[in-house]
Amino acid sequence: MTDAAHLLTDFGSMMVSLFSLWISSRPPTKTMNFGWHRSEILGALASVLSIWIVTAVLVYLAIERIVRNDYEIEGHVMLITSGCAVGVNIIMAYILHHSTTFHSHGSGYQKIDEGGASPVGHGHSHGLLGGHGNTSVRAAFIHVVGDLLQSVGVLVAAIIIYFRPEYKIADPICTFLFSVFVLGTTITILRDVFRILMEGTPKGVEFNSVKEVLLSLKAVKAMHSLHLWALTLGQSLLSVHVAIEENADPQTVLREATELLQTKFGFYSTTIQVEQYSEDMAYCTLCQDPLD
Repeated sequence: MTDAAHLLTDFGSMMVSLFSLWISSRPPTKTMNFGWHRSEILGALASVLSIWIVTAVLVYLAIERIVRNDYEIEGHVMLITSGCAVGVNIIMAYILHHSTTFHSHGSGYQKIDEGGASPVGHGHSHGLLGGHGNTSVRAAFIHVVGDLLQSVGVLVAAIIIYFRPEYKIADPICTFLFSVFVLGTTITILRDVFRILMEGTPKGVEFNSVKEVLLSLKAVKAMHSLHLWALTLGQSLLSVHVAIEENADPQTVLREATELLQTKFGFYSTTIQVEQYSEDMAYCTLCQDPLD
């Protein structure tokens, strides 16, 4: 019961994920000017919630079975289902683990110089299991491993029930045990989804680290209104005001700040406003850092 329902939920979640990935590839519009990238996050949220709902129903049914004790388990059906589930999850785990470990993507920004505006491209690559966009891959791998452990447990229970039908209580017990696995393998995904939807600081990017990098520029005296957020797990954005010395060249500072941020943090998009430093900024309440 547990494995069959969970496999069905996994299939539905995969369909939701594929649909959300297709939607996210659509180009930006005047209404959706950031694009449709957040559909990946909404798809992940829908998948997690569906898994939790099915798990809650299974736990309820398992409790009902134990209380009433008037159910029968077809051992051979359970054995075949769990065996197939183990095979499928091994294949999925193998594919995820041995997938391509590097990918590259480009991000662009505008450099304004004395001759006008000219686009400057910036490309970079990073490891699939160690960059900003890697949490989704790790989460998928962890979830598959959790499913594999669950399927192995159900397979063991199926073998017990097949040879000793009087131990049919192994089925609802498996439901209880591996509901915990489901919770553990999806809670991290839900936490990342919540962080992105709440416009939190992107995972792997520290507010103070970005601040230190900006203040390390020679002409920058201060900075304020620093905002860090993400469209998806792999697309971090930044906006900030930097205050520079009186004789500094704003365009040089803009170029250096943009290149430094892109190099160190790989931001998908940066918006930097350069302004002259004023002593009043030290006392401006709107120019203070946010709370820890």
